[in-house]
Amino acid sequence: MKNIIWLFLLGLLYPPLSGAVQKYNVCIYGGTPSGVIASIAASRNGMTVLLVEQTRHVGGLATSGLNTSETNHMINKAITGIACEFYIRMGDHFSPEYFDTFASGRKLDFQAGDPAFFYESHIAEKTFQDMLAEENIELMYQAYVTHVEKSGTDIKMIVLNDTLWVDAQIFIDCTYEGDLMARSGVSYTYGRESIETYNESLAGIRLYDKEFETRTVDENGELLPYFSRPEGLVPGQGDNRVMNYNFRPTMTQDPDNFVPVKRPENYDSTRYQLLADYLEHHPDTHIWNLVGIYRRGNNKFEFNNQQNAIISLGLFGGNIDYPDADYKRRREIVQDHKDYTLGLLYFLGHDERVPEQLCQEMLSYGFAKDEYPDNNHFPYYLYIREARRMIGDFVGTEHDILQQRSKADAVCLGSHWIDSHHVQRVALSDTTFTNEGRIWEKITQPYELSYRLLLPKATECTNLLVPVCASLSHVAFCSYRLEPTWMQMGHVSGTAAALAIKSTDSLHNLDIDALQQSLVREDMIVKIDVLGPYRDYSDDF
Repeated sequence: MKNIIWLFLLGLLYPPLSGAVQKYNVCIYGGTPSGVIASIAASRNGMTVLLVEQTRHVGGLATSGLNTSETNHMINKAITGIACEFYIRMGDHFSPEYFDTFASGRKLDFQAGDPAFFYESHIAEKTFQDMLAEENIELMYQAYVTHVEKSGTDIKMIVLNDTLWVDAQIFIDCTYEGDLMARSGVSYTYGRESIETYNESLAGIRLYDKEFETRTVDENGELLPYFSRPEGLVPGQGDNRVMNYNFRPTMTQDPDNFVPVKRPENYDSTRYQLLADYLEHHPDTHIWNLVGIYRRGNNKFEFNNQQNAIISLGLFGGNIDYPDADYKRRREIVQDHKDYTLGLLYFLGHDERVPEQLCQEMLSYGFAKDEYPDNNHFPYYLYIREARRMIGDFVGTEHDILQQRSKADAVCLGSHWIDSHHVQRVALSDTTFTNEGRIWEKITQPYELSYRLLLPKATECTNLLVPVCASLSHVAFCSYRLEPTWMQMGHVSGTAAALAIKSTDSLHNLDIDALQQSLVREDMIVKIDVLGPYRDYSDDF
């Protein structure tokens, strides 16, 4: 009776909702690479599918500047299923010569028919769009979940943009933020657990990096922007901070595809006082000392945060309240990161305090004209490395990556190193600071990912799968948080949803043997013992 009354009242509040319910077998929220692959997997298994994307473009970071599958830090042959199909289809766009002196300046041994693990954003977006079109998947852009209607532990409908109701048998949250998950009453967390929480050696606050010498306070002794105080920071203790975010601009030195970096509208040179101070004493600094610059094809370069830099593209402290923020606050945070990034690039090329050599190095790069043409050639997505993480009945931890690598309910393989960017910049004194939070733990063996990572607690929600903000500790998430892994778990989610609907089993009581057999038929490798001989790609770089 309560649900009927609520529906009636909501109908009065939002008259456009009357008769506007759309029904599907599976609704996938978030057109990230994981969401695209989940949609394709569900469709190929006979489901009617709606893919809901929050921006104007599908593909998340894969179509917004992150133009690598990170295979240089993974085990070869561990990317399988529809994810591997996507990379192979992208490879059809390139010739072997395209990969000459690629990535780290070394020739990659690419043959026709091989997967393209390094690529360009607009090629990735076209490939995603082609694959979605072939499956006739219905796609909705610029839509945000504003309400979730549940009956017991089942999501009955979700409301998008306050106006459209979507009814589905199973929902899959593939966003980087886990917004559908959070609005469904599912337990989640964000930040870092302490060492004691799961007995993880790599957990918590990590004050292990080198010290930098430069002032951390202004003339009045006030802390400069982007610094934290060391008081209360105890190594190994947990907190609510996540690793820093940044944009990954696509740059070029090709004059025919070159858009100069211009003074941005909200430019504020005082944001880079730390860098100006440093350059005064280190005039021989090069652009690659400040920005991670990765060579891509067609004379393009991927700019990224440089871990050991005095200052780089990561905006320390700029994302503190992002994971649980509302949509309005999130937009403000994204715009602040954009202003910071554009401002930093302009500062490096134009500020009089920048040494001439560094200035000319920066001016040799411009935005690639053929990327992001409807967004002033700037990426659509901010790199949300980590936001919310679900807390399911099973939580994957460091131990499941380094020791307990086999799982009875394995659904695919992981193999990326445990990699956390820095979390905060800590002023140790008025003249020294350190970057805190880095984890860089090499993995030499693949590990199996449990189906249970996708499931909320059975007492909280029984028709939702969460392949991106999955049930992992911060440490385990630092290995899991790669697009190829998210894509494979999206594939698992789409297939599992279809199997549950066809069998009328609940997601929590799904026949794991049947799921594993379905995935194997779909070219997934789910167990280590069938992987065969492998090597890690890092030997090539």
